[in-house]
Amino acid sequence: MIKSRVLPVVIGSLLAITFLLLATNAWGGDSQKGFDAYNGADYDTALTLWQPIAEAGDADSQFGLGQMYGNGFGVPMDDALAIKWYGLAAGQGHAMAQNNLGIMHQNGWGVTQSDEEAIRLFALAAEQGVVEAIMALGRYYAMDFSEDYDPVAAFKWYGIAQLLGDYDASAKREMLAANMTVEQVAQADGLVEVWSDGHTELLAKQ
Repeated sequence: MIKSRVLPVVIGSLLAITFLLLATNAWGGDSQKGFDAYNGADYDTALTLWQPIAEAGDADSQFGLGQMYGNGFGVPMDDALAIKWYGLAAGQGHAMAQNNLGIMHQNGWGVTQSDEEAIRLFALAAEQGVVEAIMALGRYYAMDFSEDYDPVAAFKWYGIAQLLGDYDASAKREMLAANMTVEQVAQADGLVEVWSDGHTELLAKQ
């Protein structure tokens, strides 16, 4: 009796997984077609392709809708809907959605302005190598008029951005270094090394 009760659960789980894999493969094709349409300024087609699969849970399409509503491309600009779709995608670990949602929180677009939430989201995106988020963290900690001013953290993030190929990061590090001690620079460089050691696969793609 125990086996007969467990078996249907296992079968059901396998069927659910199989369905999810098939759905994900289908979503991927339509999602990419949506991005092709979006990049070609065919926003009606992008919306038609993305809407149903975004509602079904496809993170890339959710991100795409966030872009449309956040920028007003093909639809009326609607920060609330941008927040909704970016939030759904970010909750699934979509790095660019996390970055863009961070920007909206930092600027108070569609939400109450919150540096704390913005930094949390930028940090999540930075862990996945989003250079825009890494530079945002560098800028945030480099603001010497802020209570959160931290030249070591700023130097670290700019150093990581430099490793990932950002052209402005080196100049920003030089500006920071002019007002940092030798010990602070060494500490920041050590943090860059620690980050690099933990992201070898990401850096290998550069």
